[in-house]
Amino acid sequence: MNPIAEQYIAGLEKSYAENQGKESWDHFEKIKHGAAEENIRKLKELYPDIPEALIDLLKYVDGTYWREYAGEKIAFYFLGSDMEEYPYYLLSSGEMIENRDLAAKYYKDYIEREYDEVDVDGKIASTVTDLKWLHFSDCMNNGGTSQLFIDFSPSEKGTKGQIVRFVHDPDELTVIAGSFEEYLNMLMDKGYDFINEEFLE
Repeated sequence: MNPIAEQYIAGLEKSYAENQGKESWDHFEKIKHGAAEENIRKLKELYPDIPEALIDLLKYVDGTYWREYAGEKIAFYFLGSDMEEYPYYLLSSGEMIENRDLAAKYYKDYIEREYDEVDVDGKIASTVTDLKWLHFSDCMNNGGTSQLFIDFSPSEKGTKGQIVRFVHDPDELTVIAGSFEEYLNMLMDKGYDFINEEFLE
C-alpha cells in the first residue's frame, strides 16, 4: 500500500478511537470491502495519472457515501478539506466513473469566468474543452455545500494533479493542495479535525 495512504488510514482509525468512535470504526472495518478490479482498471483508463494513494484508499474501501456493504448502507466520514472541522465522504469507484463529466457540466460557467463575483483560482484552466477532473469526495451535506476534485488539466500556473475544492454560497473554486498526497498530509497535519464526537453521534 502507498505509505501515505497507509499512514492516513492508521491515523484516521486512531482519531475515531480518540473521539468515542471505536465501535463505529470496528463495525465499518467488519463490513466494508474494496473496489472491484474492473472499476480500478476503468478509473486508470479514464485517468492515467490517478494517484496510487487514491487507488489504495479505494482498494481499502469502495466509498463511504451511503454505500451498501453487507446489506447495510453506511455514511461514514473519511476525508476533510481546508475547511475547519468539516467532514467529507469518499466516493465509490463507480461514482467516480459515473461523475467524470460532472465538473464540465455543472461548473462550466465558473471555470470559463462568466461571473465576476465567483472566485476561481488562477491555477484552474479557463476552458472546459479539455477539462479532466476526478470527483472523489462530497461533503457531509450530500455534496451540496462542497465537493473535491483532482485536476489533471490545470492552467499554466497550476500543477497537474492539484486538488480543487468547490464550496457553495458564496460559490468558489479553490486549489487547496498541489497533489493528492499533499492533500492527505494536510488532513493529517490538521489532526483529522473533521472527526469529533459531535459529528459521530
